[in-house]
Amino acid sequence: MEAEVKSRSWGWLLTVSVIASIVVAASVLTLLRQLNHPNGSASVQGNHGPIVKKYADALSIAMQFFDVQKSGKLVNNKIYWRGDSGMEDGSERNLDLSKGMYDAGDLVKFGFPLAFTATMLSWAILEYGDQMRAVKQLDHAQDSLKWIADYLINAHPSENVLYIQVGDPEIDHRCWQRPESMTEKRPLTQVNTTYPGTEVAAETAAAMAAASLVFKKTNSTYSHLLLKHSKQLFTFADTYRGSYSISIPQVQVYYNSTGYGDELLWASSWLYHATKDAYYLEYVTLKNGIAFANWGTPTWFSWDNKLAGTQVLLSRVNFFGAEDIPIIENLDLQIYRKTAEAFMCGLLPDSPTATSSRTEGGLIWVSEWNSLQHPMASAFLAVIFSDYMLGSYTENLYCEGKLYNSMDLRNFAISQVDYVLGNNPLGMSYLLAYGSNYPQYVHHRGASIPTNATTGCRDGFKWLNATDPNPNVAIGALVGGPFLNDTYIDSRNNSMQGEPTTYNAALIVGLLSGLVTISSIAPSFD
Repeated sequence: MEAEVKSRSWGWLLTVSVIASIVVAASVLTLLRQLNHPNGSASVQGNHGPIVKKYADALSIAMQFFDVQKSGKLVNNKIYWRGDSGMEDGSERNLDLSKGMYDAGDLVKFGFPLAFTATMLSWAILEYGDQMRAVKQLDHAQDSLKWIADYLINAHPSENVLYIQVGDPEIDHRCWQRPESMTEKRPLTQVNTTYPGTEVAAETAAAMAAASLVFKKTNSTYSHLLLKHSKQLFTFADTYRGSYSISIPQVQVYYNSTGYGDELLWASSWLYHATKDAYYLEYVTLKNGIAFANWGTPTWFSWDNKLAGTQVLLSRVNFFGAEDIPIIENLDLQIYRKTAEAFMCGLLPDSPTATSSRTEGGLIWVSEWNSLQHPMASAFLAVIFSDYMLGSYTENLYCEGKLYNSMDLRNFAISQVDYVLGNNPLGMSYLLAYGSNYPQYVHHRGASIPTNATTGCRDGFKWLNATDPNPNVAIGALVGGPFLNDTYIDSRNNSMQGEPTTYNAALIVGLLSGLVTISSIAPSFD
């Protein structure tokens, strides 16, 4: 990524006092409803409705961007202009860090957003694996996830050491080369007990816990290995608290962290789902809810801020598993859910608390840089929450005097992905290779350089500045996105709008998987 992206709080904020007034009345009703409806009948996996062809087509395309971004010795490579690369990554420390994925249009492996990519791809598989299977994309998703997870395992060689970056972005951005022929130095960056990085260690713990659930039934040995690493990393993150942005100031330029409390809650939530160990549930409720959860104040979901995702993930427990949890912790879960509901209310365009952070074309819009991250992340959470409502027989979402249902949230999610696929003022697809009108000058080194070109570090910039469209299509790339006025400048030098990211790919894959067909979800990830 070529510039810093930060999360921002929503303009519409709901105070804890308002939340609390709702909770008192709603908590008892919710608990009774959950106790009176056996959740085993709420979901029958494998049953689904008609396939929505445009979403199935888009999902097939979006999934291929993971192949575009792969590092290492490629297996069954389907991207003709890609080849083996990064084969020596990690060798200076006798580690094999050749796998993983390049972050964006550059050739750096940033561990923080890459771990988030793995967490989100895992979540998508866990919720919508049946839908993926129905359109023959599940194997591809699992293979892509394992490619990242293999890298993360190798990046964690001991309990309190995690390698969080391969390559130096300052060096990398002085070169314009294909990954197969890069000549730049690839130094390693680590966090440890002396230079802690709670947020990146916790996000990696979340990724491994979520991935362990994905592989639990198909590869139990691998699943156990992932869970072992996850637990170790969570203990490391929590014991040696400190932001990696402070420990390693140079990371502030590209992936600056605004805090680590959200990642600790996020990781512990995933570990609770993976282990059912009450310790992790107590961690996010009684022990650290007040300190880190920012209850009552919805915030945008992103690689940097996991609170909204945590709220939705813990809502799953409240929707489907509340009867097994002590009432004091259930009340905290109810507050997580109420904050998630406030988030959902803000997304609905005609809600009394609707956010004004959207374009005239209807797209959620928060940041100039990588503007599609927030609408895709928000829509993914909306379709999940919609399915939680449906699966738990929850008929209504209450938004300050107005009632909505699960289809309202689903329709919001549809509006966001339809905008991306071409229903926007430009009539252009922001997903490369979907439709006939999509960006031709994407900011991506590999896509911009012909496969037969011989370039060094500096002379490759002639391809950055070339006037011809990219010779290679970065199929499935979701570009940064439009400006607030719904415009887009298709220029290779416009990294603000034209650079795709691997984590955005995970977000749109999850969203499309949830929309490709209507299907019931499982009450448990087990």
